[in-house]
Amino acid sequence: MAAIYSLYIINKSGGLIYYKDYGSSGRMDTNDSLRVASLWHSMHAISQQLSPVSGCAGIELLQADTFDLHCFQSLTGTKFFVVCEPGTQHMESLLKFVYELYTDYVLKNPFYEMEMPIRCELFDINLTQAVQKDRVAFLGR
Repeated sequence: MAAIYSLYIINKSGGLIYYKDYGSSGRMDTNDSLRVASLWHSMHAISQQLSPVSGCAGIELLQADTFDLHCFQSLTGTKFFVVCEPGTQHMESLLKFVYELYTDYVLKNPFYEMEMPIRCELFDINLTQAVQKDRVAFLGR
């Protein structure tokens, strides 16, 4: 079964605004998740600068022996990335769906302040449902 380890949302200035752990074996504390988000933001920015291809949008997939990291960057610069089991399929579509949830439940929330940590119950509920549906879809394949 394909597993999603964790999900991060980083604002355009590199600050971690949302983190959700889905039961990865190496649980991280708050400081570790902040470091990972900051490191990813920096690597993403550097990859845009160093790319030999003009118009590069940064790293979209990082593959390692024990995990894959998929990233989706919105037009506003907000980055959504998921750490998952190697070879997990359809993470791009999941990240785009998470972005839709973000626009529907976070950005349209009149009490949410831009660039601040996300504390929205409807977003959490719908995100959990989306990840569970994705896991069920993986079981059927």
